Amino acid sequence: MKLNRTFYIVTIFSIAMGFLETAVVIYLRKLYYPHGFSFPLAPVHQDISITELYREAATIIMLITTGMLAGRNKAERFGYFLYSFAVWDVFYYVFLKIFINWPESLMTWDILFLLPLPWVGPVLTPVILAATMALFAVTIVHYTNKQVPVSMKRVERILLWSGAIIAIISFMQDYVAHKGITLWKNITTPSRSLFMELVDYVPVWFDWPLFLFAEGLILAAYVIYVRRLRKTSNQPL
Repeated sequence: MKLNRTFYIVTIFSIAMGFLETAVVIYLRKLYYPHGFSFPLAPVHQDISITELYREAATIIMLITTGMLAGRNKAERFGYFLYSFAVWDVFYYVFLKIFINWPESLMTWDILFLLPLPWVGPVLTPVILAATMALFAVTIVHYTNKQVPVSMKRVERILLWSGAIIAIISFMQDYVAHKGITLWKNITTPSRSLFMELVDYVPVWFDWPLFLFAEGLILAAYVIYVRRLRKTSNQPL
């Protein structure tokens, strides 16, 4: 596939951002998990918990901004956002493995995100999604460089976003089932309440069928999308 200089610059930035994320987590684990990270989560001071929530929000803003700066049109901006997110996420785990030999395996449980509810799942799941995101992104950049219109059609968007939403639900499902927490309650209660509830939470079940169904929808969107782009690219411009 033909890629451009911007693609490689975004790659370098995203890897560096992944290392920065790893550094922060290593510091937190040294403070709160000196004998190794495990569930349930250790009690966290309110200042740290609030800072951590804002840090996660800031991370997403940085990734979105990367896409906005790198892309030349709406579709390409979205593609670069997906790509930077994917590279950042994968290298976060790569650097954790290098520096503290964690996770023990791809099936190790991790807390993936905290907003709007805690996302938990085996490490393998975000890696699968990251690979899929990178696939979409590389395709978008490649066909943009070939001067092929890369905007997604309605059915492709529906499949993509349906899969993404269902995947997110699969990450939050165990927490909701075991804690009886609702989205509305989490939005309207202080962050300290969320971290206090996490203190006695131990994930026990991940809904693999639901997650794989979500991944299937996303891949279906990709197959339909790339077939259309290939057909378009073979037509005279």
